[in-house]
Amino acid sequence: MHRLYGRGFGALGALALLSGLVARPLPLGAAPLPGPKARTPLPMGSAKAKPGFAMQDDAYILGAGDSLDLKLFDAPELSGGLDVLNDGTVSLPLIGSVRVQGLTLSQAQQWFTTLFRKQLQRPDLQLKVVRPRPIRVALVGEVERPGIYSLTTSETTQTEGGPTISISGLPTLVDALQKAGGITLNANLRDVTLQRRLPGEAPSYKRASLNLLDLVFEGDQQQNPLLFDGDTIRVGRADQPVPESVALASTTLTAKRITVYVVGEVERPGATEVSANIPLVQAVLAAGGPKLNRASRSNVELVRINRNGTATKESFKLDFSQGASNSKNPPLREGDAVIVNRNGLSVASDALAAVGGPLTNLVNIWALTKLVQ
Repeated sequence: MHRLYGRGFGALGALALLSGLVARPLPLGAAPLPGPKARTPLPMGSAKAKPGFAMQDDAYILGAGDSLDLKLFDAPELSGGLDVLNDGTVSLPLIGSVRVQGLTLSQAQQWFTTLFRKQLQRPDLQLKVVRPRPIRVALVGEVERPGIYSLTTSETTQTEGGPTISISGLPTLVDALQKAGGITLNANLRDVTLQRRLPGEAPSYKRASLNLLDLVFEGDQQQNPLLFDGDTIRVGRADQPVPESVALASTTLTAKRITVYVVGEVERPGATEVSANIPLVQAVLAAGGPKLNRASRSNVELVRINRNGTATKESFKLDFSQGASNSKNPPLREGDAVIVNRNGLSVASDALAAVGGPLTNLVNIWALTKLVQ
């Protein structure tokens, strides 16, 4: 009887039993947590973002891949290791298969105590995690390489073009961003959202709004919470480069160096390695600056290959007093091409030289022929 009871109720049954609500079924996704710190689960897509410090005190949620240790003080022969299988269950002695997926460690311990009370007089037990599963998080938005990443307590990461960084200890949000290659030029570090699943089998989430500028410039560690398995990090897009974009190039969140191509009427045309987030004007200066009497300062073109494979071309004026601005002096990305065109006088003189060159050669040949005669 007790084996069937353990199999049938699962994690939702455990939450119901622990909350004293066995008499009526729980609605899907609304399983309350035991104890005075109960939270109301928020359905996906309607959760209101909260400050980042709200994520720091979250409890660990059990899932497939966790290795547990069960210690029964009055029945040491029943103690031992428990592995959470792919279906989210563990095999308990005397009980059988019990689902723990979605439970916190404290909830699972209370659930086990309830089940063993049917078999033992005093089921005094302790449950702990001895080897947690790898943390898999999703990074979306303005990161260099969006996708799903697996994080461990010991590994190395590297932002695009930056040094190799060793990670030791529980992974944080910044560790995940570094593993994804850092942030893009258009990242809005004031608009970073961390989404985390709440305990329970039904998918329900809470969200926190983070400001990574407070982290990198003021050292606010509350903006860099520890990550849990299943977290989703979304980096928003900025319409204009943030005023701190140049200073961000010296942090561990962005690429250190990028290669751009400055061609046309500059002193040193070709591939140029520059600092990340450098504006267009500074890139022209890094290529030796515009050629005097030949470069057009009112017609500098930026050719960019976008992520979706399309190419864009925009024209800008070369204004050395202009700060970083998408509309007047855009920060550059890896692989951008800057074309400094010729001014009107250079176009006319080059055309005249192209036409007059052959005539000059004919005149020289005619003069030589007359001299020989």
